Amino acid sequence: MESQTCIDKARIERAVKEIIEAIGEDPTREGLLDTPRRIAEMYAELFEGLYQDPLEVLKVGFEEEKHQEMIILRDIPFYSMCEHHFLPFHGVAHIGYIPEGRIVGISKLARVVEILARRPQLQERLTGQIADVIMEGLRPKGVGVVVEAVHTCMTMRGIKKPGTIVVTSANRGLFRRNLATRQEFLSLVRNRNMK
Repeated sequence: MESQTCIDKARIERAVKEIIEAIGEDPTREGLLDTPRRIAEMYAELFEGLYQDPLEVLKVGFEEEKHQEMIILRDIPFYSMCEHHFLPFHGVAHIGYIPEGRIVGISKLARVVEILARRPQLQERLTGQIADVIMEGLRPKGVGVVVEAVHTCMTMRGIKKPGTIVVTSANRGLFRRNLATRQEFLSLVRNRNMK
């Protein structure tokens, strides 16, 4: 199977028209006439992370910084699509790392989350990917990531339990080896009084 390098919008439009017909609706009805195009445009945006390398955004940094204490970016909002039902899940990511001489602008960390979230995803995988990309791109002493999300595949269908939040974490380096480091990170992530 040949891999694609971009979103095939025409193919998505044809598939959406088929879905509309398969559920018993009329794709030529006024309200649905432009739906295939709108969904194709939306998918191109929602899945653009498939064609972006999150390591690229970490290439620009500050090499000579002497900061060796924990840096945390908390409450990074994200939207993603669950690969099991192609329904959204959304929430916030919290990232902490201890530099080993190199730091990046904080917007770069948020951009890593954005790129990885804009793919068909599982929350567990997304959490680990964020940690792994930061470890590879920055080579810090350690990384901690916590992701909290609401999954519409669980709130609007199936078991229908709105308000349920899924929490996942990934720890690398010092955050995995040192309990005190991990606890400091989790304590600072939980402290929401700083807003």
